[in-house]
Amino acid sequence: ALQDAARRAAQAASAPGGIAVSAHIDALLGPAGPEVGCEECFDWLDAYVEFELAGADVDEAFAGMRAHLDGCPACREEHDSLYALVRGDRAR
Repeated sequence: ALQDAARRAAQAASAPGGIAVSAHIDALLGPAGPEVGCEECFDWLDAYVEFELAGADVDEAFAGMRAHLDGCPACREEHDSLYALVRGDRAR
């Protein structure tokens, strides 16, 4: 049977290795908020990086994007490359 998040977290914390088990469960369940796929991430990436470099609240403007970047190595690599490129251009 499916359990609610609070019950799962309590059970995981009481299990041997509690925090590690809880982290694995959270990783398997994915983000609690809005989910962004790779295609949407790629569409938003330019604006997301611009907002980041401007110091804007990217979590508010691009809900779910940070969670996707944290969990998707391919999109994270694209982000990091673009961020470094744009930051470098601004430094000149």
